Amino acid sequence: MARLVTVLGATGSIGTQTLDVIRENRDVFAVSALTTYGRVTELMEMIREFDPKRVVVHSVEDRDLIVRVFPTLEVLFGDDAYSDVAAAEPGAIVVNALVGSIGIRPTLRAIAAGCDVALANKETLVAAGDLVMAAAKAAGVAVIPVDSEHSAIAQCLQGYHANEVLRLIVTASGGPFRTYSREQLSRVTIGDALAHPTWRMGPKITVDSATLMNKGLEVIEAHYLFSMPYDAIDVIVHPQSIVHSMVEFQDGAVLAQLGAADMRIPISFALFHGRTPRFSPFRRMDLSTLSQLTFESPDIERFPALALAYDCGRAGGTYPTVMNAANEVAAGAFLRDELPFLDIVDVVSRVIDRHVSETLDDISQVFSADAWARRQAMEFVLERGQRL
Repeated sequence: MARLVTVLGATGSIGTQTLDVIRENRDVFAVSALTTYGRVTELMEMIREFDPKRVVVHSVEDRDLIVRVFPTLEVLFGDDAYSDVAAAEPGAIVVNALVGSIGIRPTLRAIAAGCDVALANKETLVAAGDLVMAAAKAAGVAVIPVDSEHSAIAQCLQGYHANEVLRLIVTASGGPFRTYSREQLSRVTIGDALAHPTWRMGPKITVDSATLMNKGLEVIEAHYLFSMPYDAIDVIVHPQSIVHSMVEFQDGAVLAQLGAADMRIPISFALFHGRTPRFSPFRRMDLSTLSQLTFESPDIERFPALALAYDCGRAGGTYPTVMNAANEVAAGAFLRDELPFLDIVDVVSRVIDRHVSETLDDISQVFSADAWARRQAMEFVLERGQRL
């Protein structure tokens, strides 16, 4: 019997590539549910092809539109529906490809329902990592990384014990502005920031990649996924995006995972629960075409977001939650042309400076800190707009 898969954020980049993988493995996986925020036309095409049991849209108008075309389909709508559908099929694989802290509640609901979670939503672990990983352990379910970097680390760690590992090495492309001076960064446009040199991603994560905040979020994720201290997690810039991450062992050996820049590879690894039993028709790497693989240290003076993420991760409590929420607001303001590129991290830093952290004991604290940080960040964004 095919295993059921729920895809949260089905019409986004990770969601559509997840469906590519399912399409190639229809005897192994079947779609249980799909969600979108506003891409209803795309969702209806997916419904026709994959015949899910239920779907989620954001508004009642979108629900009514789908019901007219698919009268027997269960169609849910509203913010709570994303969490409801994540828990609707106990034992399913839930692919969380939502963007932002909206992904936290569905992850926790899926875990409580006994579902393994293939996690592409960085914010879930950044904002609530202690609570999420504790819930997964208690429920006996797996949180499987979808990010290429964490998938690479998971592959390198197969067959090894934690006491054999010296450090994790997370690679970064460096984004489109790797060689820019601060003066050049001050003139960056939205179009510049969205032109990532190697990966096809959504706008928010692409902006995060340009500031290196994305890599900071991944460091925090790696801390929770692999139970490694921050001092044992390093970042190295690798512009070719061929080596997706590495693991250094106590004896000095380094294992690296290489592959084409194609997210369907780590998605397949996650859906097959850490196995690769089938030939993949997706992109493959031709070693004979590689002229060089280069590595360099990240420049935290030009890209301070990475150092900020390390500081917040080490401080713990609600600091990562606040950092994440403030960054969502600031990156969104940049994408609306309301904030200059260099001010994204400045806004985040100013919000963190105002924050008094507390130990996380309950999920309500996460959402309280998240809401506070968003208000503070918006104040700074509006203040910056008044100065322009």
